Amino acid sequence: MKIRLSHADGRPLYVQIMDEVRSGLVRGTLRPEDPLPSVRELSSSLRVNPRTVSQAYAALERDGVVLVRHGKGTFVAPGVRPDERERPRLAREVARRALADASRNGLALADLMTALREVEGGDPHRDGDGSKEGGQ
Repeated sequence: MKIRLSHADGRPLYVQIMDEVRSGLVRGTLRPEDPLPSVRELSSSLRVNPRTVSQAYAALERDGVVLVRHGKGTFVAPGVRPDERERPRLAREVARRALADASRNGLALADLMTALREVEGGDPHRDGDGSKEGGQ
């Protein structure tokens, strides 16, 4: 499981960890009873305080997403299924991050929308004005 955190993201780090675990369930990269990294391992790899990871795991446990087996580790809860209601929430979070990144790079929403349509259309070599990159 790959977890990415961004200090530029407005969400607290523990919430980002929670969202990454939930995203793994939606994407299918995490399944019921899969082990999660230990608090020590994850805090070390993410370079965050172990309390941050513990806070995320505790909140996920309260939500029934993970199960902590003392002495054995933290696991995706048995029987947990990706909730289709998570998809719109996940899409909103991705959109928020994309807008924030675009803004940091001096791009407007219209620029981002044009680029998304082009990428979705499968022509990554189109410039925003419809011409090919490099003046072709």
